[in-house]
Amino acid sequence: MTAPLTPPQPPHQPSHQETPPPGGPYEDASAVDEGPGVGTEIWQAAVVAVAVAVLGVLLGVLWAWLAPKVPLVSDGKAVFLKNSESEEAIGADGTFLLLALGFGVVTAVAVFLFRRRGGIALVLGLAVGGLLGAVLAWRVGLVLGPSDDVVAAALKAGKGVTFDAPLKLAAKGALLAWPVAAMIVHLALTALFGPRDPEPWASYATPGAVGPYEEPLPPLGERDAGA
Repeated sequence: MTAPLTPPQPPHQPSHQETPPPGGPYEDASAVDEGPGVGTEIWQAAVVAVAVAVLGVLLGVLWAWLAPKVPLVSDGKAVFLKNSESEEAIGADGTFLLLALGFGVVTAVAVFLFRRRGGIALVLGLAVGGLLGAVLAWRVGLVLGPSDDVVAAALKAGKGVTFDAPLKLAAKGALLAWPVAAMIVHLALTALFGPRDPEPWASYATPGAVGPYEEPLPPLGERDAGA
């Protein structure tokens, strides 16, 4: 008696319970490194902002020390510039601007080395800290510079004796040099040397990998039996 022919096995159909291939669109999100949480990012941004702002004291000291002084002279009745064509006033703004740019570059590099992953919160903390540091440096420089009481300084110096004018920052836009430079440098470093996100379809380029809409082929013997 001849046994009935065994029907060919149908092609293997993947069930929904099977584990999806790694690297596919349904990869388990827990296996992906998502970095620190939102609370940690905000905390790190606050620490960065405070640390960067404190450096404004150092910038103010350097500005008061390195900025060129504007010489004044009194004739006993009024106070005049000793040299009306002098560029010391512009030099004070330029000195602050160059120092602020330098501090922006240094703080951006330091923050990038502190956390290479970057993030919007960290960049905002760096920018806020740079702005607060620039304002603090401006005020510290005014305090450490020559007295802002020109009349008292002229009386103390005497008639015809040169004395220094108060330190001023005429171009208030220089206060933005630090935060702008810090953001640009940090974003550039993150783009060049920061971690790269994995390619979502890279796993399908390897031999034997199964795409999101592909079904694995049955073994060769089963395909021959089915034919």
